[in-house]
Amino acid sequence: MMISTRGRYALRVLVDMAENQKDGYIPLKDIAARQEISEKYLESIVKILVKEKIVTAVRGKGGGYRLGRLPEEISVERILILTEGSLAPVACIAENPVCRRMPDCRTLNLWRGLDQVVHEYLAKYSIRDLMSRTDGGFDYVI
Repeated sequence: MMISTRGRYALRVLVDMAENQKDGYIPLKDIAARQEISEKYLESIVKILVKEKIVTAVRGKGGGYRLGRLPEEISVERILILTEGSLAPVACIAENPVCRRMPDCRTLNLWRGLDQVVHEYLAKYSIRDLMSRTDGGFDYVI
């Protein structure tokens, strides 16, 4: 499984907002500059997050973006599903699978198990967890 830049950048943007929003809204250009990501590309990512009410937006002077929920309420799993679509390791376990071999498939349970492990692992982490730098596993920037 490969997580695209859209998924990775969405997580970076949310962590950035959580760390920098204080009491106001953050202009997207500020986030783009700090994260070294194209502002135009970030617009497409933030649009998804606003639609799902994970992020709120205000236009005009003093406007920008901020989290619509507390960082601990935003799961990594949810963000990756929103930005990636499916996290299924193979097509046959994605939504509405069509495979004539499923009834006799010897590997189906393997893929279902892997899918379950991935979802359970990602669901354990929130944006708040990604903000923490005390665990040595979180010192690499994606």
